[in-house]
Amino acid sequence: MKGDLIQLDREGDVFVLSMKADENRWNTSFVRAFNAALDEVETSSDPIAMVTSSVNEKFFSNGLDLEWMAAKDEHPGGDRDVFGSEYMALCARLITFPVPTVAAVNGHAFGAGFMIALCHDLRIMREDRGYLCANEVELGMTIPEPELALFRHKIPMGAFHETVVLARRWTGPAAKDAGFVHATTSLENVRPVALQTAERQLGVAKNREVLGWMKERLYGENAAINETHGAAHMLRNPGEFSRVRGAER
Repeated sequence: MKGDLIQLDREGDVFVLSMKADENRWNTSFVRAFNAALDEVETSSDPIAMVTSSVNEKFFSNGLDLEWMAAKDEHPGGDRDVFGSEYMALCARLITFPVPTVAAVNGHAFGAGFMIALCHDLRIMREDRGYLCANEVELGMTIPEPELALFRHKIPMGAFHETVVLARRWTGPAAKDAGFVHATTSLENVRPVALQTAERQLGVAKNREVLGWMKERLYGENAAINETHGAAHMLRNPGEFSRVRGAER
C-alpha cells in the first residue's frame, strides 16, 4: 500500500509501516491512513510482525497537527470533530494488535507521537538525538485519563511521574535505563535493529488469537493487572477469573 501519508511494505515476515507526512503530525486523515495500513497487515494470515518507522530522520512523530486544529476553513487533515475518538480508537487497536509490533523511533516523538510509540510492544530508539515527551503540562493542558492509563501501563512508576507531571524529555539512553525503550542504536541502525527485533518475535506471532487475547487481558476491559483483588487472591481462587485461552491449566 502506498500513499502520501503512509507507505506499507513487506520485508520477509515483517511488515514495515513508514510514516511519511513530514513531521508526521496527527490529524484525522493521518489516523485513517494508519488504520488502513493496519487493515492490510491484519489480512495476512501467516505469522508476521510489524515495524513502524518514519521517513523523516529528525521526527518519528511531532504530535498533533496544530495548523490543522487552528484552521478556519477546510483542510486536508479532515474532520476535526471526530479526531479525538478516532485517534483514541487507533491507539486502542494498536496496543491490542494481534501481531508483534516494534516502533523504530528515529527522532522526536512528542504528545500523540509518544503515545503511538508506547502502543507498540517494543521500542528501538536513536541513541544520539531525539526526545520522547508528553509536554501537555508545559502547554497548560491536562492529560486525559485514558492517556494517563496508557502511560502508566507502559512506563515504570518513577519515570511515569516524571513523564506526565514534570514533562520530562527522555533521550533514548535515559528511556532505556528507565525501562520503556528496549534498545538504542545509531540513526542508520534504528530500522535494521527494529527489523531484527521484530523477527525475533515471530515465535509468538504464529499464535495470533492467543497473542491478541493476552494483550486484551492486559489492556482491555477489566484488565488483569487492574483487578480489584491482589495477585495472591487471584492465584488462590483461579476459578473466579477468565480461563487461559489456548491452554487448560
